[in-house]
Amino acid sequence: MDQNPDTALRSGPVIDATGLFLLISTITVFLLPLFIYFPPVPPSQRDALLETHSPIGVKHNKNKNKKNTASSSSSSSKTAIHQLWIYPVKSCKGIQLTSSKVLTYGLEFDRLYTFAQLKSPFPLSTNSSTGEKPQKESWEFITQRQFPLLATVTVELFVPDPVKARGKPLYSDANITDYFLLISFPWQEPGLRGVVSWVAAKLARGRSAVPEKQLVLPVNFPSQGEIESRGYEREEVKIWKDVVSALNMEKDLPRELALYLGVSNRLGVFRVDPGRLREVHRCAPGREEAGYQPVTGFQDAYPLHLLNLSSIRDFGAKITKDDALEQDLDARRFRANIIVDGEDNNNPPYDEETWKKVRFEKSPTSEAEGKSSSFHVSCRTVRCKMPNVDQDSGYRHPAEPDRSLRKLRDVDEGARLKGCLGMQLTPLFDDEKKLESWVEVGMGVEVLEKGSHRYINQ
Repeated sequence: MDQNPDTALRSGPVIDATGLFLLISTITVFLLPLFIYFPPVPPSQRDALLETHSPIGVKHNKNKNKKNTASSSSSSSKTAIHQLWIYPVKSCKGIQLTSSKVLTYGLEFDRLYTFAQLKSPFPLSTNSSTGEKPQKESWEFITQRQFPLLATVTVELFVPDPVKARGKPLYSDANITDYFLLISFPWQEPGLRGVVSWVAAKLARGRSAVPEKQLVLPVNFPSQGEIESRGYEREEVKIWKDVVSALNMEKDLPRELALYLGVSNRLGVFRVDPGRLREVHRCAPGREEAGYQPVTGFQDAYPLHLLNLSSIRDFGAKITKDDALEQDLDARRFRANIIVDGEDNNNPPYDEETWKKVRFEKSPTSEAEGKSSSFHVSCRTVRCKMPNVDQDSGYRHPAEPDRSLRKLRDVDEGARLKGCLGMQLTPLFDDEKKLESWVEVGMGVEVLEKGSHRYINQ
């Protein structure tokens, strides 16, 4: 009996759509746990650091932390330190701390690095005098004022973890006893490579993760041998009107960072030279009053910036809001190091503008290294347009809060038509032989001296 040709071709079991679905589901269920525990992606620089180090700082969830906003009032009746922040890379995301050492230039690890662009002068005109010399290219620091996406560049500070490092060998290019900064920014390559990086990010860091590029920078100033071997150069960089000598480490920068930020000029990253800090004068105390010559690194003008949440609440309530500006003004927009708060009857808005000298006292139950720290309240903080930048998205609002600052906070005779919010601090030390102190969240604010302020321009 002849066999049907169609029947002869079907020698194996028949798999219909339902069977195919069940097969794929079974394989997925089997492989998914393996992908979770052993993601098929190469280890990142962060993964490598986590082998021997741990990041420091207060962890935040993905939702906006209400403690950063003007609606969050303190539960303490006495004015006290509410938050502490450092910004190891100028104009990038900050790191919130519970305590910090205070040095002459400000909080430890604050503004160690700044990004800068190489700016070329305008070409000379054809009818210029023969004696006119062409200007050289010069490095100038960049901030969120020009490149708001700097707000989305994440910075993590990794410190040695004795438990993790136990039994680990010392690497030739990265000693496990060193401190490091990990800089991360969103970046997805075009085409298939971008798809692969997108999938890898989800597998490695969860559903909300996006592809990133990372780079590692040392916290300690490189040795002369490291400078020579890695091709770093000492160059001058302009910070506002000051020109300082610092270490250009652009060799370590990935090309994608300039593309992401929108920097068309050559991009560099400068490490402040601890032996060439900028002297602070103007409104700061002199050597005789402070007991030392006040200095600063890559901060704008003074070592520390203080903000009062009571003032933020009052000012924020007067701003006309729209969909692009949060209803409760985010204090992170103002980039303060020390944020204080307390009940309004003990801490009225803008009371900090009457302070001339303050001391932060720790509570009796605190285990902080130092009992107290003192500061000269040098002047008001004259605001630029940086607070217009949303610190989560990097979106720059076209008008606010800059417009309201200029309208409502034109309060300093030395800075007419400019808005002021916050105060600039200069550290004072009890022991001239040990120029350091300590601050921690919860320390009470004791106002030692009050008076008026008048800003002095640079």
